[in-house]
Amino acid sequence: MRFSLIYEAQVAEVSRQSDHRVFQQILEQVDLAEEMGFDVVWAVEHTALNQYAHMSAPETFLAFVAGRTERIGIGHGVVCLPPMMNHPVKVAERIATLDILSGGRVHFGIGKGGTQQEAGTFGYQKADAADMVDEMMYLVPRIMVEESLSHDGKWVQFEERSIHPKPFQDPHPPMYLACTGDESLSIAGSRGIGALAFGFGGLDEVARKNRIYREAWNGRDPADQVGFVPTEHFAALCPVIIDDDREKARRIGLRGQRFFIESLNQWAQGWPAPDVDSWGDDLTTVTADGKMAVLIGSEMIEVDFSTPSGALFNPNNAYGTVEDAIHYVEALIDAGADEVLFMTQMGTVPQDVQLQTIRALGEQVIPHFRGRDVDVAVA
Repeated sequence: MRFSLIYEAQVAEVSRQSDHRVFQQILEQVDLAEEMGFDVVWAVEHTALNQYAHMSAPETFLAFVAGRTERIGIGHGVVCLPPMMNHPVKVAERIATLDILSGGRVHFGIGKGGTQQEAGTFGYQKADAADMVDEMMYLVPRIMVEESLSHDGKWVQFEERSIHPKPFQDPHPPMYLACTGDESLSIAGSRGIGALAFGFGGLDEVARKNRIYREAWNGRDPADQVGFVPTEHFAALCPVIIDDDREKARRIGLRGQRFFIESLNQWAQGWPAPDVDSWGDDLTTVTADGKMAVLIGSEMIEVDFSTPSGALFNPNNAYGTVEDAIHYVEALIDAGADEVLFMTQMGTVPQDVQLQTIRALGEQVIPHFRGRDVDVAVA
């Protein structure tokens, strides 16, 4: 099992000062994560998505992280591969250089980006992104491994070149695909690379995604392998807030999760931007039948922490005490996770709460699972 952190660099207030502050806060968290024994720091890549993700240059951020740490893994979660955004030669050069400088700590996730807002920034259509990534995911590892090569593809062409440097890891860092839907899970499994399963779907959804990935993996054709070495790995997202006061942790977590979803869907679905100034301290309410509910967007979603559901925006996550977090992580492992991608950096969560949560994870939650023989669900 691996236990990691993932960052979007979210900001509730869009300003120059907020950008400066969020990166300094993340670096403080990464330093603590290194001390606490976390396995990987993952960074997303998005452009022009106000509030939702200001992590637009992960190659710079991760290089800085690699230089100030000694042990923790350096994860691109992910590099967007449309060549107008990131040319495959530059991707290969950057990944190889970072792998050398970090002493072989790089994890190389790939994806296509999520919105037309981003695609249009670089002059291409989102509808073409999957086709572009299909070509680039095979090309980039070739550049990292082969002594010289040429390429005459649909989206990229170049004559014979010898491209350097080559990575520290032989033949190249492990590869993963961002998986938000069933098709991408099948692609990752059938092409022999890891799956980074993003989303708030809940335990039932994690188990379902794991089954899709493992079935595709078990039925894969070696001729379809992306890269030069297979990587069977299923990583699941886990929003987490830990406090001795269970209800306080849940209020903070649900508030952060609402911000995450609404800030994303202003770009993905045309929702209004989240107006956190209009929110109260407690976003939960009690329904007529006595159940807790939280408003996310225009939808009132029931919350039942005792029996997590598979709702699309499932609010039942690792919010609560250390014991609650252990219980939820145990359930993620039972659902098939090889890695838990802990997420504390949701735009409204205060820095002291994030640091407190990371310390609790490092001192109490992660040690609970270290050294155990974990049976990962495969079907």
